[in-house]
Amino acid sequence: MNVDVSCHLAPLALQEYIGQVFGSSCVVSGVSRMHGGAQKVVYKVNCTNGFSCVLYVWDLPMNFFQQEIEQNTINAGSYGSGLFASSNRFLKEHSIRTPALYDLNNERMDYTFDYALVEYIDGQKAEAYFSHPDPEVKEHVLQQVGTLVTAMHNIKRNTFGAPEQHRNVRKPGQCHLVLQDNAKQQLAYAVQYIDLINTNIEKLLDKHSFLEFRLGEYYRYLKNDSLDPDRMRFYRFHHHIALISAGLKLLHRGFPDQQFSRNLSRYHTELAMRYIE
Repeated sequence: MNVDVSCHLAPLALQEYIGQVFGSSCVVSGVSRMHGGAQKVVYKVNCTNGFSCVLYVWDLPMNFFQQEIEQNTINAGSYGSGLFASSNRFLKEHSIRTPALYDLNNERMDYTFDYALVEYIDGQKAEAYFSHPDPEVKEHVLQQVGTLVTAMHNIKRNTFGAPEQHRNVRKPGQCHLVLQDNAKQQLAYAVQYIDLINTNIEKLLDKHSFLEFRLGEYYRYLKNDSLDPDRMRFYRFHHHIALISAGLKLLHRGFPDQQFSRNLSRYHTELAMRYIE
């Protein structure tokens, strides 16, 4: 068994866990680290019967935003197995397709971290379909994504925050003001390392999504004309600022893909500056 999880579940413990969840026919044949995420440690688990799944580990010391989480900044609200489980449940309740959560262990009896087994979905990144040679395939895939996003847009309420907070608890403050405060914090980090940001800090502070700059021209499949354009412009501006800082922090804290971290910060610096030109 080729197991690369020595810093988390021991090989025998992993096999026992897999057996408990999937049965004795699932024998672990190999485990490999999957890179890309910044808040969880992720492993792909392969079994001798051809089955594969994903092992998520919420190990705070290996989170690239540990400092912000411990300081209870906006990052703290996006971390934790509880949030993952409630979000997974919320999406399923509303018939939004999402990888299945097979099991979550948050007992902390044998380990100091929570961990879970999640469905592994093989396939390509969205960019592969943007340039797909068959227009019918491209149209079919993006229309499906658009249908799911439309379904999420139709879930409305008068409060904001994580799914479990909407049961009976109203989150204090207004969403755009929370993001405005966070943007100031992220700019305070960025000005220490990017001269262009430091030179224009006052203009950036005086000014006032994610899917739109992620998908570019293909955003038309997901566009919702009922959204407030001014609010969306502000949210997009906040995304740019937040990702400038995020890219820098990943770069400074040893994220495996250093070039990605550098490009992330540089790209969103350029986009943020367009708001004050």
